[in-house]
Amino acid sequence: MHSNARHAPLAGAALAGILLAALCLVAVGALVVQAGGAGGAGAVLTDPVVWRIVRFTLWQAFWSTVLSVGLALPVAIAITRMADGPVRRAVLALFALPLALPQIVAVLGVVALYGQRGFVTGLAERAGFDPPSIYGLTGILIAHTFFNLPLAARIMHGALALVPAEYERLSAQLGMGALARFRLIEWPAMRPAAAGAAALVFMLCVTSFAVVLILGGGPRATTLEVALYQALTFDFDIVRAVVLTLLQLAVTIGAVALFAFAGGSVEAGMTISAGASRRFAGDRPAGAILGGALTLMAVLYVGAPFVAILASGLASDLTDLIVQPRVRRAMLTSLGLGLCAAALAVGLAYALSRGAAEMAAGRRFSGRPAFTETVLTSAPSLILVVPPIVIAAGWFIALRTVTNVYDAAPYLVITVNAAMAMPFAARLIHPAMLAAEERNGRLCAHLGLAGMARWRLVTWPVLRAPLVAALAFALALSLGDLGVIALFGSEQVQTMPYLIMQRMGAYRTQDAAGLALILMVMTMALMLAAEHFARRSRTMVTEGSSE
Repeated sequence: MHSNARHAPLAGAALAGILLAALCLVAVGALVVQAGGAGGAGAVLTDPVVWRIVRFTLWQAFWSTVLSVGLALPVAIAITRMADGPVRRAVLALFALPLALPQIVAVLGVVALYGQRGFVTGLAERAGFDPPSIYGLTGILIAHTFFNLPLAARIMHGALALVPAEYERLSAQLGMGALARFRLIEWPAMRPAAAGAAALVFMLCVTSFAVVLILGGGPRATTLEVALYQALTFDFDIVRAVVLTLLQLAVTIGAVALFAFAGGSVEAGMTISAGASRRFAGDRPAGAILGGALTLMAVLYVGAPFVAILASGLASDLTDLIVQPRVRRAMLTSLGLGLCAAALAVGLAYALSRGAAEMAAGRRFSGRPAFTETVLTSAPSLILVVPPIVIAAGWFIALRTVTNVYDAAPYLVITVNAAMAMPFAARLIHPAMLAAEERNGRLCAHLGLAGMARWRLVTWPVLRAPLVAALAFALALSLGDLGVIALFGSEQVQTMPYLIMQRMGAYRTQDAAGLALILMVMTMALMLAAEHFARRSRTMVTEGSSE
């Protein structure tokens, strides 16, 4: 029985890994086969428009990363030096919200602020400035910075919070100034996290879809993902779509390899956790004032789109929208597909984490992990190397000769969204799983406690909070997805983001604003729930490790 108890988690982890590998390999294989039999691939590769799209994809991702990480660095330091209290907790909670806010909703907020009739644009014009158009590179950078500045700030803040408390007293005794403290203490602690944040932000911007689709402003501001979407949906140019997809995959893999060589890791950002406060002794009032001003500006920048979405959404006829059959059907479809995707994401993350924890227990949590354990631990993040639009395009091409691809839309939306949400779920589940196995694994084996009895008495009480947090977070991410449903959506299968995009395309901006507000409330409620349960999970793990 003990042998079966050991083998079952490993079998479940192997099955989860095989499913993920099949999802990616079938998609990429279909693209490679199609490219091999496509006679016009060479003409696409020599098209200067294609290479202009590649350059713009990298260019906008580079500047989005520079702005997001560069601005987040002083904000992270300022937040870390803030005293623990409701203000600091509110700032960190606000900075967690953009991670799960649907891109199409955020874009509407950005347009409401910086568009032709936007609030910020009006202030600038009254002050005598002529602000650039929101459509094009400017709008893309504004939207990407809104999403990624708070994410990078939380990542670097988490690294700063791990600085030993003794460094505070030592820096004060040595009379270190702010610059010396940054150079000798803070930057060495932040550097790996900054590289990881840059890797993650660059990946997110390279694979950004809804932001560029709406704010791109024409052929001169188009990325590979948007060009791929246009090739499949408007032109139905399979050869061009295949070439663009393979270029997108090459760019993504190249970005991961580059940042891995530089010491960064995309895994660093796959969490919604936040570190503790770390105030250095001897901080001067001027530094505190400057830090407070930086934090206030960041809060205004991140919080303003939420206020704009709320204001424009309330100005619409919400009552009329909610009673519309199409809107209610889209809400139910979003919730149904999202719940299935979230459950699948949590199941896959649990299986992989359980297998990795079982192997860690086999080596008694000491020494270097074996290759298989490393693969199980890294598998959730490896899925990010293949963007969702690439997986969707590959399966689109693979299924079109077998069945009606639009009939398979629900299954593909669920599967791809689950795969994309799984890395975030694993980051919540894996630490708690390791802690539970380390504390209780040998005792359960000694008592012969296994199966449902062990799950009910030992595993569930420890994993309840991280599992609920992972489910809520995965559901929030799935509700806001537009990339997959944009390819497979139809009159029969419509989600809230798909319906918002339709209303915007029909110039029904008031309806789109109302739908965006409804979707924002749904995702933000889930995100706050995930943050609450993630905090409980961290507390349980910390208390357990200190026993």
